[in-house]
Amino acid sequence: MVKKIMDGYCWLLNQLTAISLAIMVVLVFGNVVMRYGFNSGITMSEELSRWLFVWLTFMGAIVAMKDGAHLGSDTLVSRLPVAGKKVFLFIGHALMLFVCWLLFKGSYEQSVINWDTTSAVMEASMAIFYGCGMVAAVSIAVILLHKLWRLFTGDLSENELVGVRESEEEPIDVPAPLK
Repeated sequence: MVKKIMDGYCWLLNQLTAISLAIMVVLVFGNVVMRYGFNSGITMSEELSRWLFVWLTFMGAIVAMKDGAHLGSDTLVSRLPVAGKKVFLFIGHALMLFVCWLLFKGSYEQSVINWDTTSAVMEASMAIFYGCGMVAAVSIAVILLHKLWRLFTGDLSENELVGVRESEEEPIDVPAPLK
């Protein structure tokens, strides 16, 4: 049940990421064309693109956490017995939960401080800008807690005990030259 909810949530984040990227491309390209071609520009292009980029980055971090796609090194952990892998998975996830708490706390404090502060061009509350840290912290914490729950209930396979996953890219088949 939780996995289905997380899959749906990450699907939504992927869609929002694609939409954000498309908007950024249109805004930046349109602004460049208008500046060089018509000596004018879209006033909020830079600011909105920057906000979308920050939100896009945090949304991507959430999806990457769910998929286990963040960078890591498994040189030591992959050589341990299953019990050792479980211990290191617990320690690693506990440390990441602490980082989620720090991210949430810092983002929350910045949001409160900047609640009445508006951005220069869009005049939107800066709390929206800093809110992405809270969304990411809570989302990643839920993913980590779910994996810890699966660890304690014995629902994780041995492959899932190592946090780094191999690249899923297939080698490119190069066709033979024509004779």
